[in-house]
Amino acid sequence: MKNLLFLIQSVDLKEKLENAPDDSYQIGLIIGSFIPFVLLVAIAYWMYYAAKKRENNQ
Repeated sequence: MKNLLFLIQSVDLKEKLENAPDDSYQIGLIIGSFIPFVLLVAIAYWMYYAAKKRENNQ
């Protein structure tokens, strides 16, 4: 299972940026590489907020 996840996540961003046809493609690659991290931070914050709210209601 770890090998499958590693293969999915192993994207050589540097190589893609060097071979990018234009600047808009490069911007899209950079934004697309940050989206998973932003989603993880948002989910973590939501979980923290929900736990804190639940703690204050008791």
